[in-house]
Amino acid sequence: MFKKVLIANRGEIAVRIIRACRELGIHTVAVYSTADRNALHAQIADEAVCIGPAPSKDSYLNVRAIISACEITGADAIHPGFGFLSENPSFARMCEKCGITFIGPRAESIEMLGDKAQAKETMKEAGVPVIMGSDGAISNIHAAHTLARDLGYPVMVKASAGGGGRGIRIVHSDDELEAQMTAAKQEALACFGNDEIYIEKFIEDPKHIEIQILADNYGDVIYLGERDCSMQRRNQKVLEEAPSPASFMNEELRAKMGKAACTAAKVCGYRNAGTIEFLVDKNGEFYFMEMNTRIQVEHPITEAVTGVDLVKQQLLIASGQRLSIKQEDIKLTGHAIECRINAENPLLDFRPSPGRIKSLFIPGGPGIRVDTAVYQGYEIPPYYDSMIGKLIVHGKNREEAIAKMTWALSEFIVDGVATNVDFQLKLIRRPEFLEGNYDNGFLNRTDILADERSKE
Repeated sequence: MFKKVLIANRGEIAVRIIRACRELGIHTVAVYSTADRNALHAQIADEAVCIGPAPSKDSYLNVRAIISACEITGADAIHPGFGFLSENPSFARMCEKCGITFIGPRAESIEMLGDKAQAKETMKEAGVPVIMGSDGAISNIHAAHTLARDLGYPVMVKASAGGGGRGIRIVHSDDELEAQMTAAKQEALACFGNDEIYIEKFIEDPKHIEIQILADNYGDVIYLGERDCSMQRRNQKVLEEAPSPASFMNEELRAKMGKAACTAAKVCGYRNAGTIEFLVDKNGEFYFMEMNTRIQVEHPITEAVTGVDLVKQQLLIASGQRLSIKQEDIKLTGHAIECRINAENPLLDFRPSPGRIKSLFIPGGPGIRVDTAVYQGYEIPPYYDSMIGKLIVHGKNREEAIAKMTWALSEFIVDGVATNVDFQLKLIRRPEFLEGNYDNGFLNRTDILADERSKE
């Protein structure tokens, strides 16, 4: 096992990793920007190193500074968390060259799966169902028009190196195609440094279902059930639950998707934790969308229903240990829901709301978990993602989980900045959510705050 792990991240995921390391007796090193000097992760780690100014490109994306911090402190491994450098193959390769263990998959796997067009072709060859679309990246507008007509509108234009809902455009007609391709390419270049795009058929009203897998260095791969991530706003996840509501999911479909996910991991020679994301249509037909080669924001709900600590498993696998868990050991118990708590103003188009937290009350009790790095008096910086925490509940069934989430959100108080807590509360009270009758497009066509707007 590693003696010292550097966490190349910030916020609640950095705190989460530090705690997992502590339980395994591993010393930790936090890195922080000047804006995060008073951040919780920098305070609770065994050591902390400043790696640059506030902007991400000068700090949390500064590969040289992070590697230097590793060498200075004697850390023998790096955990990248999610976001930032977590899916950067060059960073993983640099760690390897410097004799530092990257707690994640091999650089080759990240590279192959990070290119969405290439990943799709790999899955297609392996027999994993994929959405029909272009064979690799496409840049010729004439070829794009021909393909879109053959597929039938609407189609999706997507960034090959994309993720997190960035670089995606839905196109409904020939007249829109060129402009939307240009917009997607510009966003892709700005977000990922790569403006390649591809086109695929748009699946109308799908469910977004993802399968969590664990893979060791010896070819063993297991899946840990699914997470329903269909509650999205502009391709950004808002709320997740595990398992998917019974009105949609059944054991046969779960097993088929789990088998496909394991096949996807094996064909890539994958190791460590990963998530295979599928779109599932109204008929229960599922299609590979992408694979995330890192721990997910929503991993706690899988931990809740399986009892498996995914971050600990990442550390154990990266240290060379075999998976001690077999597929038959995975049993889904109860139901879990996660609400992402963001410092943002839903009434102002979810505008980020940085600032000082004047007072804070975090709910607790049986089956309640809050992953956060904020505290009373903490100054939320304006430079990073607006998520300040995750509220996770676990109940014996979906009805109990919803009831717990209702009162937990009602007790959650953050004073000093605007948050989406009330928005989440209104959301879980919607009849569509209560019935499990929602899809990817629900929040894009439903104004949850219509009543609030009418009062203004």
